[in-house]
Order: sequence, then C-alpha cells, then structure tokens
Amino acid sequence: MSDDISLPQPSAADLRGRQSVRATFKLSTRSIEALSIVAVHLGIKQKSLFDQLIEDARSLSLIARELESEEFDSLKRVQKTFVISRRTLSSLEDVSRQYNAPRDALVEYSIQRLLPVIIREREKHRKRKAILEDINAHLEAGLRLLNKAEALLGEDDPVFVKLQAAMGVFSNTRAGIENFVEKCEIIEEF
Repeated sequence: MSDDISLPQPSAADLRGRQSVRATFKLSTRSIEALSIVAVHLGIKQKSLFDQLIEDARSLSLIARELESEEFDSLKRVQKTFVISRRTLSSLEDVSRQYNAPRDALVEYSIQRLLPVIIREREKHRKRKAILEDINAHLEAGLRLLNKAEALLGEDDPVFVKLQAAMGVFSNTRAGIENFVEKCEIIEEF
C-alpha cells in the first residue's frame, strides 16, 4: 500500500461496539418466533437482525414514548438469551434509562416491527409455492421430451446429450427451490 494514501483508522470504541455480548430478555413466544422466522426466511443472522432493530435509537425512542406497560405486562413471556453487539445493548440501555422503559418491552415492541415483513414474505411464499408447481409440471414435460429424444435419436446423439444436461441442471435447480420452499414453510404457520 502506498504511503501517500491515508485511510481512516477505526477507534477502539468502534471496535468494542461491534463486539458480541449475550443479553437475556423476557419476551413473548410470538416475538421470539417472529425474530427466528425472519432470520431463517431472509437468510439474516439473528444478531444482525437484532442489531438493526435495536440500534435504531430514533425508533427505539418512539417505542419508549408510546409504551403501554399494562399491555406489555399482560403478555406471557419466556426468558431467552440473544447474542447482540455491545453497541446495541448500550443503545437499548440508554433509551431504557432515558424514558424509564423496561428493556424487555423495548425489545418486544421493536421485534413487532417485523410483522409487516412476515406478512409480505408469507404472500411471496404462497407465490413461490405456485411457481414450484409450475416448475414441477415443466420438469415432467421436459423429462417426457428427454425420453422422446432418446427413443428417436439415441443416447449418443448430441441433441439428446445437450437436452439431458439441461434437464439435469433444471432438476437440480428445482430441488434447490423445493428445499427453500420447504425450509420456509414455517412462515405460513406463524
């Protein structure tokens, strides 16, 4: 690297802020499931999702101002430990102190911001399932065509060989799509 290029250097505080810590909260089962579902469905680590939801001090402050503690107290909650960044925990504790709001309630209502995402993803999932049905029908038609090509041309014919390769790729792609759709079935049950 050239000596004339000056890059910004991270501070020790910035680096410590990204450090992972464990924090335990009492949350509703529904919120815990929502966090898990979005993480799995969108392929985002729970820590990153949690950090994104909680580090947003402006949203956290709005939640703290509107907090209905009676409504929160009525929720049946379970204790769960999460890995989050030190900066996220610090932000959460600052807002909790500033507004005299329970940390658990701030986390609970922050996670509820994911519900519209789940609703949109559930609709997309239904569409993916419909497309998978079309893919399966297309695969069946392709396999019939492959059998016809083999019968008419023989398995050494270049057209049959290319079609066979294409059907192999299509079959593997369908299997990957099917696995994704199956993995995401959890979103329909939420």
